[in-house]
Amino acid sequence: MTEHDATIDFSRDVLQKSSVLPVLVDFWAPWCAPCRMLAPAIEAVARRFEGRVELVKVNTEEHPDSARQYGVQGIPNVKLFVQGRVVDEFTGVLPEQDIAAWLEKALPSPYADDVLHAAELLQEGKSARALELLEEVLLHEPGNQDAGVMLMKLKLFSDPAEAERLAGMFEGNSELFDLCGAVRTLAGVLGRSEPDVPDGTLREIYIAAVNHLRNQEFDQALDMFIAVLKEDRFYDDDGSRKNCIAMFRFLGEEHPVTLRHRRAFDRSF
Repeated sequence: MTEHDATIDFSRDVLQKSSVLPVLVDFWAPWCAPCRMLAPAIEAVARRFEGRVELVKVNTEEHPDSARQYGVQGIPNVKLFVQGRVVDEFTGVLPEQDIAAWLEKALPSPYADDVLHAAELLQEGKSARALELLEEVLLHEPGNQDAGVMLMKLKLFSDPAEAERLAGMFEGNSELFDLCGAVRTLAGVLGRSEPDVPDGTLREIYIAAVNHLRNQEFDQALDMFIAVLKEDRFYDDDGSRKNCIAMFRFLGEEHPVTLRHRRAFDRSF
């Protein structure tokens, strides 16, 4: 459904409405040629997303106060309102497919509460229930990034191959590139069998490090990988160094385990 200027009450039709359903506001003016170019595309996208968003077209000549309040400096300007506030926007003319892609990314997931509940379950140690809930979310919304990343981290230690598959799905996002790379590295070492580890005096220590990693005993795993690294930087194709860096990225640079081992790692080669 599209609301047009003659019937618009900004407080009612945008701010209040957006607490129930996201509202896409197209700020335009009759004299604006780019606005007329954008109109068919934005209206087509609104039809495609019917039930998930409502389009409201606001003539800046008739509603200058609303345009000024929300910082409209150039038109066409499209803003997405959720819960009474702007969560994303763009200015200028975009093709229909680009608008649809932007809107798909900007719209809040209908499964946001489920993902939040899964995070709470993890904090309570209920990982099995959290895993079920996350898998259910991804069944309905395969591109849900928050659910995918959480599931990827969970699966790393029980099903490395599945964690690696999920990493491949999300590593195209620049913000997740390092994390997904870390998961792929760790999944690779966790998915190997012991005979695949090279022979030599460091073999037992290296295997023990991998087993500690598999049990999520990160302190012990890092201690042993660093011990191997000090003796032979290139054992298992530089595996100890790669695994340490992957663990630091997986845990986060400010994680207590990372902070405890980072200096020893930096001094080991």
